[in-house]
Amino acid sequence: MKFPILSMICLFVVSLGAQMSPLPITSYDYAIPENNVSAIAMAMGAMNITNANDPFASFSNPALLAHNEKTELFTSFRLASNKDLSFWEAASISNALRDKQFKYFTAVAKQLAFSYQPVSSINISEMDMEAHKSLYYDYKLDKVQMSLGITDNNWPHMALGLNLKYLSGRLVFLEERISGTEFTRINFIDDKVKGFSSDLGFIYKSKDFVYALSAYDLLSGLYWENYPTKHIQRRIATGVQYGTGASKTTFGIQSKISKDPETTYHVGYSNGLNWDSSGFMDDSTVEHGMDFRVGIYSRDFYGADNINFTVGGGYYYQMFRFDFSLNSQGLKMADSEFLFALGIGF
Repeated sequence: MKFPILSMICLFVVSLGAQMSPLPITSYDYAIPENNVSAIAMAMGAMNITNANDPFASFSNPALLAHNEKTELFTSFRLASNKDLSFWEAASISNALRDKQFKYFTAVAKQLAFSYQPVSSINISEMDMEAHKSLYYDYKLDKVQMSLGITDNNWPHMALGLNLKYLSGRLVFLEERISGTEFTRINFIDDKVKGFSSDLGFIYKSKDFVYALSAYDLLSGLYWENYPTKHIQRRIATGVQYGTGASKTTFGIQSKISKDPETTYHVGYSNGLNWDSSGFMDDSTVEHGMDFRVGIYSRDFYGADNINFTVGGGYYYQMFRFDFSLNSQGLKMADSEFLFALGIGF
């Protein structure tokens, strides 16, 4: 009797699997240049793995925390063009955020950082009357990250860093066929996901140069309740910075760790001006600072439409700081994305 019962259970499970709709998410690639959360990094060519003065540095390279002596609270948000995405465009770039959204929060205490990021937040509802179909797609994935920078007195010019990430999210997907005023369900998914991921970072300082290497999502897993485990696309970045004072020039390369690398090349420049003044209420000295940043990045630099131009700036007053950046592909202002960052540092 046991064998027939076991066979029936197996057949039931297989039949359930055959009825499940395939996941509409086709990409788990989150460490792309356009997803950088730092206005400083975005303005300097959408990449920073060498500049420790960036409050969001642990996002790209946790090794930059190793020599940090500050305590900081910062948040960033973006304003993008009101560009409508079709369902299939959204499904193929599952890491994209919608317009006008909070992007990142980080709390830094010396060599440690805690961060929260809505990695993906997409909600689309549309009807295709020509195809007689209705589509609803809602996908959210949040990340909580702990970062650590490590250094040793015996090797003061070197540092290592580690990011540990916990991810959780949910997908709701509904596809219906339209026949007159009737809607017939074709596919329906309501599934939750939890997962983890990790990054490693490295920096080496030599006089006016900083060399860096950072690997993203080396070990990862996204565990769906009713679907097979997925892995996040691994990426690697390397770069060099010249200048450790007010003037900095950076060069970097980022690529996938796979057979299809999609390598991007990044160049950035930043220059700052600092001055002191008297306080409003007394004769105490108040510190001010302004920065100007510019950069470019591309996969092949073949034609202006294949090049992203970035520009931005920043201002700080005592413990308060404000930064902004603009990222424009092919100098098309209508498709540009603005990123803003606000915070305090002690």
